[in-house]
Amino acid sequence: MTKFIFKWAFGALISLLVVPVAYGQDITGQWNGLLKVQGTQLRVVFHISKTDTGLSSTMDSPDQGAKGIPVTSTTFENQVLKLAVTGSGLQYEGALTMDNQIVGEFRQGNFSSPLTLTREAIEKEKIVRPQDPVGPLPYKAEEVKFTNAKDGTVLAGTLTLPEGERPFPAVVLISGSGAQNREEELMGHRPFLVLSDHLTRNGIAVLRYDDRGTAGSTGDFSKATTPILATDVEAAVNYLLTRKDIDKKKIGLIGHSEGGIIAPMVAAKRKDVRYIVLMAGTGIKGAELLLRQQELIGKAAGMTEDQLAKTYSNNKGAFDLVLNSNDETALRSSLNDYFLKLLKDTPPEGKPSGVSDETLVKQQLEQYANPWFVYFLKYDPSLILKKVNCPVLALNGSKDLQVPPRENLSAIKSSLESGGNKKVTVREYPNLNHLFQECKTGYPGEYGQIEQTISPQVLNEISAWILKQTR
Repeated sequence: MTKFIFKWAFGALISLLVVPVAYGQDITGQWNGLLKVQGTQLRVVFHISKTDTGLSSTMDSPDQGAKGIPVTSTTFENQVLKLAVTGSGLQYEGALTMDNQIVGEFRQGNFSSPLTLTREAIEKEKIVRPQDPVGPLPYKAEEVKFTNAKDGTVLAGTLTLPEGERPFPAVVLISGSGAQNREEELMGHRPFLVLSDHLTRNGIAVLRYDDRGTAGSTGDFSKATTPILATDVEAAVNYLLTRKDIDKKKIGLIGHSEGGIIAPMVAAKRKDVRYIVLMAGTGIKGAELLLRQQELIGKAAGMTEDQLAKTYSNNKGAFDLVLNSNDETALRSSLNDYFLKLLKDTPPEGKPSGVSDETLVKQQLEQYANPWFVYFLKYDPSLILKKVNCPVLALNGSKDLQVPPRENLSAIKSSLESGGNKKVTVREYPNLNHLFQECKTGYPGEYGQIEQTISPQVLNEISAWILKQTR
């Protein structure tokens, strides 16, 4: 619910003003560009070479760790370069200028962006993030590794230790959905770096780690459901229990977004988890959450009521198939038929240009039949929350469009209290979004445009509450 993954796919081409240049220039070699997508900067590299039949090329996306993506079609005629990847709908068209640049347009479905390619390597523009800590730091940061004994996954992370008398109270940070590094890095922000810095300065040790299969950690994230990720958190707690500088009776968890689902899973089964903090954690069923999320984000994006109703109906139909299925093969078959019917009833202008119906269906199946997604849609957080007995601090922003505060905070509070937990504190902050930034609309496209990473009010409340629990 936190990560927005940019997938390579282009839509229809647009006409470009072609600048007259001398013919015969060599287009082969490496071309570099920089895309800006919802506040995120993504470098793009095309490698063009000659073949017996014309031109061939591949594409790299260094910031996504992708190299050598085959480009299906490469043409260069009348000083205009055209690139296309038929399977994913990728297209680019640009004109070669007199100063040896290619000025053109990049498209992905309804998304389009100017993209200029040059021979020179391109560095990302420096983004100002005032809350990022700057050394020298008044605490120790130690690179650590620990093993999930259940499957042998080795997790790499950073343990920050305050100055002062040991042992220290400690927390484990649990990231939101998607494969994320230990900083929970998103759109130029590093929320877990900022949060760990604040907590450690206030006397609380912090362990943050790369998700399995990400950065320094081993394992395969693509096969990880939420309960599997919960075992990684248990491994983190077990590691802290081996440290002489950590107070074994004062270990807690802080989970953001999906991490707010995982923290209660671990706390419900382990008495050595003293407290948990849920930052935009969920209290309602996954399918209900995503339908509400899509509605709110759609409204913020300017969708009409008819478009919202159609989107709701289409998604609910697919969700119902998932919810009512217990067999993966049967589910894939029913989803395949469902998506094909939807596409058959969709006019051409409502589909991404250059992408076949078969490819679109395959893309949808990869998401909807994915084990993580199936589990998330079916999961009811209330069942586990009723089993959590430790103190809980549940926080959300009033403008969170991904995990709406009214429905989720009330459900979290109700579930905890129905299980007999009287140590529950709930806070809704005005004008904060899903990342707890002070914002205007809460729309995810704002995240990267806001300098603030986490509201100081939220940071102060979390540290004060933890210190109160660990006196």
